[in-house]
Amino acid sequence: MTRETSIEADPELPIIRMTRDFAGTPEQLLRAHTDPVLFARWIGPNGMETRIDQWDARTGGCWRYVSFRDDAEYAFRGCFHEIRPDRIVQTFTFEGEPDGVALETLRFESLGEGRTRLRVQSLVDSFEGRDAWLASGMDTGLNEGHAKLERMLTDGSV
Repeated sequence: MTRETSIEADPELPIIRMTRDFAGTPEQLLRAHTDPVLFARWIGPNGMETRIDQWDARTGGCWRYVSFRDDAEYAFRGCFHEIRPDRIVQTFTFEGEPDGVALETLRFESLGEGRTRLRVQSLVDSFEGRDAWLASGMDTGLNEGHAKLERMLTDGSV
């Protein structure tokens, strides 16, 4: 059965909420989001590779990565505002739209029996910006990336 990440736009605030259940523990999901080698293996759509340019996964640290395929490159950057065992708070910027900074909160909720619900909330600066993100094809990259992460969790890579 193929599972997809639920993506919802808040009708009253410029927020995107994403939810997906994984066959892994909160500790494994935190590691997959903070270990640069693991992160580069699963982030983004199929057929793209990711290069980590900067990665300081600690409260107050910054990150930057570039996803690429053929002659196309897409760079992203942000700062980790807080990293705890149950959540990450960070900024997220696509460098192609440098004014579009999102504040993201990722929560890792144990469901028991080695399963975890990932909840992500991205607050952007406007409804127009939120709707542009939703129309950008982010759902494809998110779903394909999360499917790669699920495979890594089940094969023991994380």
